[in-house]
This record gives sequence, structure tokens and C-alpha cells, in this order.
Amino acid sequence: MSIQLADKIGTGITPAQFIEGMTKNKEAFTGWYDKFEWPSAEDRSFFESLSGKHSLRCFILMADWCGDAVRNIPVVLHALEAAQIPVEVLIMEQHLDTMDQFLTFGGRSIPVVIFTDEQGQVLGKWGPRPSYVQEAMVQFKQNNPDRNAADYETNLAETRKEIMRRYGEGAAYHPLIISELRELIGSF
Repeated sequence: MSIQLADKIGTGITPAQFIEGMTKNKEAFTGWYDKFEWPSAEDRSFFESLSGKHSLRCFILMADWCGDAVRNIPVVLHALEAAQIPVEVLIMEQHLDTMDQFLTFGGRSIPVVIFTDEQGQVLGKWGPRPSYVQEAMVQFKQNNPDRNAADYETNLAETRKEIMRRYGEGAAYHPLIISELRELIGSF
């Protein structure tokens, strides 16, 4: 992935500014943030061990209207805070040039968590959801290539129900995100 985001350094807002400015889903976002618990002491130690020993930066493309951002980014923020990785939030609508470099199935799916080095060279990305949850959308896209098909919207609605089923009621999906972030960061 040879995408360069040096020109984006300093153009985002902090996670605290994002939360403060939320006009939608703020209570849900902070609720998921407050519900977070480390899956294991080993996971917490991994992220804390990165503190001061890396040259990583992180950009998070998201918006407050996005349910996946509301559910997933609070978990991501806990990991990044423990690792002391600097984070800039890029509101999707204000950074479409960046969004269009990180399309999912040719579409603008958020959130996208982008890791770069200090110079802005992209090292990897995560999102928009944990892979187990995303599998339902992958399957849908493979089985429904024609957006104009008569059953497209019906199938999409069913897929969204399946995604919510996979997320489940509580925070059981949080360890999936922590595991995927560990694997991704460990690959740099």
C-alpha cells in the first residue's frame, strides 16, 4: 500500500474534539467507550508496551452518523490511548479525497483506521468493522453485484440484520477489534 498522507498531518481533529462536536449518537459513542474492558492483561500489555517505542500515527476517517463508527471506534481509541499513538480524526465529508483512497467494495464505508509512519506513509488500515461482522457484507456484495436488481434492497436489509446479529447485544465483539489491531500493528 503506497499511499502517502503527509499532507493530512495536522488537518484533522482530536478524538476529544470529535466527541465534543458530535450532533448524533454521542451518548451511544460514549456508552460504548465506557463499556470497554480489556479482553486480557496480555492485550493491554501489548498496547502499553508500544508507548514511546514507535513512530506510528493514526488517522480515523469517520462521521457521527455512522453506526459502525459509534460501535467500533471507542474500542480503537482505548487501544491507541494505551499505545500513545497520536490520532487525528478526519470527518469523512470534509476529507473525501482521503476517503476515496480507502474505498471498500468501491464504496465509501467508514470508519477507516489508517496507520502511517511519522512522514505519513500508510502502513496499514483497519475497518469498517471486525472481519467476522464484515463477512456478512462481503457475502452480500459477492451475491448481489447488481445494485438495480429487484431484490437488492431486500437482501441489503437482511444483511444489515445479520451484521447486527453478529455484533450482538453487548460488547462481546470488542476482543475481535483488539485482536485485529494487535495483528495489524504487529505486522509493521
